[in-house]
Amino acid sequence: MLKQFIEQKLSGFEKFLKRWDENDAVIIRVEVSKNTKHHQKGDVFYAEANIDLPKKVLRVEEVGEDMHEAIDKLKDRLKNEVSKIKERAAEH
Repeated sequence: MLKQFIEQKLSGFEKFLKRWDENDAVIIRVEVSKNTKHHQKGDVFYAEANIDLPKKVLRVEEVGEDMHEAIDKLKDRLKNEVSKIKERAAEH
């Protein structure tokens, strides 16, 4: 169920990363976990994504009060970071 949620949230990145994805060159790795066992309140869930682009690795980490919140925040931040990279590439 969680795997499906992550795939659903990150599936839209294919169109953003298409320009770098020659011969399946782009790899997205996602890790989700609970920060600590002794926390009872606050941001205890952790989501991390690493996107291997040619000549660059994009890494984003987020935390949330539940796993879905952490993944949603991760997706939004990834979108912003990929947009920044695309804007820089367009400037050159």
